[in-house]
Amino acid sequence: MAKHLFSAVAVVFAVACVLPALAIAARDVGVVKRGFVVQGRVFCDTCRAGFETPVSTYLQGARVRVECRSEVTGAKTCSSEGTTDHTGTYHILVAGEHDDHEVCESLLVSSPESGCKTALQGRERAPVFLSHNNGIASDTRFANSLGFLKDTSLPVCTELLKSYEQYED
Repeated sequence: MAKHLFSAVAVVFAVACVLPALAIAARDVGVVKRGFVVQGRVFCDTCRAGFETPVSTYLQGARVRVECRSEVTGAKTCSSEGTTDHTGTYHILVAGEHDDHEVCESLLVSSPESGCKTALQGRERAPVFLSHNNGIASDTRFANSLGFLKDTSLPVCTELLKSYEQYED
C-alpha cells in the first residue's frame, strides 16, 4: 500500500513540477532559434506631402535593412537586409532575441525608382521591438511605412492636398 502511495506522489510531483519546467525550457530554446520577421512597406511620396496619400505608390525592389544596436555603446549587434515585393512590402528575418539593452530599427537603404530616391525626412527609419518579453505572441513585427520623396509632385496633388485643408481648424 505504501509503495503505491509513493508512486502516486511521484506521478503528481512529475505532473505538477517537472513537466511545466520542461515545457518552459523547451519554449525558451525555441524562442532563441526562431527569431522574428520584420514586415513593413516602402512608398514614394508622389505629392511631396510628407506622408502617405491615396496617390502614393509602393516601391518594388526597394532595399531595407533592420539594424540593432547596443543602447549603451551604440555598437551594431545585428544587421539583416531585404527587398520589397510588388506591393512594396518587405519581410526580413532577424535571428535571436533583442531585449531592452538594444535598439532595433528598419532603415531605408535604396530606391529602385530614379525620380524618387531621396529619403523622406522622418520616414527613413522606424523602430521595431524584437523581444518576446513584451506581451506580443506573434513572431512577426510590423514597422511603420518608410518613404522616399518624389522629385516633382504629380499634377493631381494640388487638388488632393486642398481636400485635406477642409479638416484643419
